Amino acid sequence: VCGDMPVGKITYPPPVKLIAGLLSAHPEKLDVALAALAQDFGPTDLQSEPTAFDHTDYYAAEMGENLKRQYVSFAKLIGRESLPAVKLLTKELEAKMTDPVTGGRPVNVDPGYVALEQMVLATTKGYGHRVYLKDGIYGELTYRYRNKSYRPLDWTYPDYREEGAINFFNAVRRRYVEQIRHLRELDGTPAL
Repeated sequence: VCGDMPVGKITYPPPVKLIAGLLSAHPEKLDVALAALAQDFGPTDLQSEPTAFDHTDYYAAEMGENLKRQYVSFAKLIGRESLPAVKLLTKELEAKMTDPVTGGRPVNVDPGYVALEQMVLATTKGYGHRVYLKDGIYGELTYRYRNKSYRPLDWTYPDYREEGAINFFNAVRRRYVEQIRHLRELDGTPAL
């Protein structure tokens, strides 16, 4: 303790809403991946329509042309500390779906979570704006919630900067707020 500074009280955040961004050139593979994710994480409660992913050709050599991006959220809430384990499970799913001949992934799955104040994505690559979590997994702050909307940051991926993506995650946040209010009503915690 330094001087007259008060000692901080340890508090734990509420559970968060699991989300994922999926990328594929094959609509049927998106469906297979979504079914597998539901086996691990339970049913989805919101899904975006697949939209064209044309921001970069980074994935083209491995995944093909005419990629589609789809976002989903899952009904069940999770602890924030679960994100590394979720990312490892999605890496296993990608590996199972990998083409044995070409070695290419037909689906890319990027999990993350929505919280009241932010949206975080899990990644295996470390950079200056990413925080190491554990087991080789980093967390990237993708949005901050300010002025009644999620706001992208300097490093937010271009597809997550699109109005449709921001609108989707704002809708996920509204659903999350309902879930948190319900939890607080059940345990007698003060309302939001």
